[in-house]
Amino acid sequence: MFLTPWVSPHFTIRLLILITSPLPALCADDSVLRFIDPLIGSTNGGNVFAGATRPYGLAKAVADVDGQNTGGFSTDGSNVVGFSAVHDSGTGGNPSMGNFPLFPQLCPGDEVNNCDFRIGDRATPYVASSVAASPGYFAVELRSGIKTSMTSSEHAALFRFEFPSGNGTQHPLVLLDLTDLWKSRQNATVSVDAENARMKGNGTFLPSFGAGSYVMHYCVDFFGGRVFDNGVWVNNRGGTEPKGLYVTRGFNLFYLEAGGWARFSGLANNTLTARVGISFISADQACRSAATEIPSPLSDFDRLVKEAEDAWEEKLAPISVDAGGVSDELQKSFWSGIYRTMISPQNYTGENPHWDSGIPYFDSFYCIWDSFRVQHPLLTIVDPKAQVQMVNSLLDIYQHEGWLPDCHMSLCNGWTQGGSNADVVLVDAYVKNLTGIDWELALKAIIQDAEVEPLEWAFHGRGGLQSWRDLDYIPYLDFDPVGFGTNSRSISRTLEYAYNDYCLATLAQGLGHVDLYNKYVARSTNWQNIWRAQQTSAIRGRDTGFTGFFQPKYQNGTWGFQDPIDCSALSRFCSLTSNPSETFEASVWQYQFLVPHSISTLIEHMGGEKRFLDRLDFFHTSGLADISNEPVFSTVYLYHYAGRPGLSTKRLHTYIPSAFNASHGGLPGNDDSGSMGAFVVFGMLGLFPISGQDVYLISAPFFAGINVTSPVTGKTAQIKTVGFDSGYKNIFIQNVTVNGKPWTKSWIGHAFFSEGWTMEVVLGSQESGWGTKLEDRPPSWGDSGTAKVADLL
Repeated sequence: MFLTPWVSPHFTIRLLILITSPLPALCADDSVLRFIDPLIGSTNGGNVFAGATRPYGLAKAVADVDGQNTGGFSTDGSNVVGFSAVHDSGTGGNPSMGNFPLFPQLCPGDEVNNCDFRIGDRATPYVASSVAASPGYFAVELRSGIKTSMTSSEHAALFRFEFPSGNGTQHPLVLLDLTDLWKSRQNATVSVDAENARMKGNGTFLPSFGAGSYVMHYCVDFFGGRVFDNGVWVNNRGGTEPKGLYVTRGFNLFYLEAGGWARFSGLANNTLTARVGISFISADQACRSAATEIPSPLSDFDRLVKEAEDAWEEKLAPISVDAGGVSDELQKSFWSGIYRTMISPQNYTGENPHWDSGIPYFDSFYCIWDSFRVQHPLLTIVDPKAQVQMVNSLLDIYQHEGWLPDCHMSLCNGWTQGGSNADVVLVDAYVKNLTGIDWELALKAIIQDAEVEPLEWAFHGRGGLQSWRDLDYIPYLDFDPVGFGTNSRSISRTLEYAYNDYCLATLAQGLGHVDLYNKYVARSTNWQNIWRAQQTSAIRGRDTGFTGFFQPKYQNGTWGFQDPIDCSALSRFCSLTSNPSETFEASVWQYQFLVPHSISTLIEHMGGEKRFLDRLDFFHTSGLADISNEPVFSTVYLYHYAGRPGLSTKRLHTYIPSAFNASHGGLPGNDDSGSMGAFVVFGMLGLFPISGQDVYLISAPFFAGINVTSPVTGKTAQIKTVGFDSGYKNIFIQNVTVNGKPWTKSWIGHAFFSEGWTMEVVLGSQESGWGTKLEDRPPSWGDSGTAKVADLL
């Protein structure tokens, strides 16, 4: 039964969730946390961080494996090689972070040099049935019989290593390895205190998808036993002298394995506790943070888990659902998706060694090309305070580094994948009326992206701006001596630059700069200059029946060629580094739909509404659509723009739960800092954002009822369904009312959330006429167009 009016968000969650699912072992039976499974996406390329963390926390503790280890741990059955305290989540490419892992073991014959120091030697299988993960907690047992469990505070992690009983006079050993998951270490130090075995030091590492390097510092203390002996190790040998070392890459850049170690005696309950502090500032700061946040390591474990659970419950509190009989598995996908959007970006306040502006500082924007589409719009709804801090952090980076980043991790610039999409994040926050942001500064930062080409545009800004201004497109094999980057992606960059300029125009108009609006809204039409009306497409020699596709164009105005199916699953994968193409990580077939500000004009280019709908269907049913790649997300909903919103919901159900589910392999690709999770959440809410615009496309919710309370205004938006069935036979909207009045538009603005409106959605088993009229379709700018979304409300 749908309850109205609802009371406090915490009470609502507890009341509604209580009746829908049995209780997991680690969470209270009235807690929404029992629907969160950090192991969703822990194999099959999801690359999620599956360990213990707090919302946006720096410390992230988990077991590291030698298999799919981009997020540290994977349920792929590979071997554990260490336990480390910092990670990123859901990223692709090279593994990120995982610095200074610890590894516990018993040395055969109680001889130090019989222990396994090197990664390949110490790799140990884990017991699959022993893996336990919940918000703030992770545990796994090694085949060696050593049981491990871990939790975290904001800047430190706490590990428990329980050794098998009956080991006689053996002295358990724990080593620290001066490495990271990628083995990118350039140099590092370790010092081991002879009396208490405290290990301190730092290392210089490379970002996994970017330029430059970063220095990370650590401080490890041990509790629960007496120090027997300690020292350092290099390669496969350890000794008690010296008590410290400095290591570089080694001869010919050969990777030298090294670190510190300590053995212990008299362990209470055969358990050794390790407290690991992490800092980007200094080892002393790492020690201070650890001691402050975890002052009593032998008794703080349960407190830390509880505090993490409380922090996660508070972050999840704005949303509550009436499940209406929906399966536990779908609820797990939903709540786990929200959870993963708050793992990264990470709060590095007080940990930026380069500057301190006195405001909260976030990093690990990995990468905005992925996250601007749905992750940041979701945070704008459920955690606007954090989203404001993230926007201000982007502006802080601009003020100190000179550019808005397109990707930023480990305090380093990441590689730019498309346009300057931090622009979209800023404008999305603006159109949704987030406060506490200097919008004139934001305008200045975005204009810099649009007008000033950096020398190295590979990791910030835009390249080819001279051509963009002179030719109104990015040319194929562009001659661009002003700046340097990968001379590729001329199609996808043209499309993204066009939308970046549209967002710039939106902000300029809102701030009263009419001249800037006119300039950049005109440039937002540049995408049309690479549309080749006569271009056809074939698959295995068979014509697809569609004519007109984006194609590369030379500086002299003549056409180049890229097969429209190239860079798809039906052809070859296109990498930014190894085989760059004119479209980034996707085909022309995929990019042809990415004109989010002017879909009505795109429909005209494609031959009208019917041909547009036919293309969408063909795209999603031919193997060309790769739902593991974020640009496909919006294509699921583009049926709205051709007056068939019911088909958007129908298409969504072909992906949820087939590609997005609650299994360990339940994500179709990299979670990308929670982007995959955010797509699931919006799909189940029945409201999909067009980032950079004040537009949410309305589709049929996956629950009987949903409440979203604004953490800023305290007002609660309600979505109620009539005719809902948990078997999803009724997925077509028949009619909608908002605040008791008929609502014929197939979209709605952010005021729905900020002002706490009530939407009632009537569902049926067949398509209806709701949302089909031209005037009820989502706004789309065109030559005759709709310049302001607000005008349509």
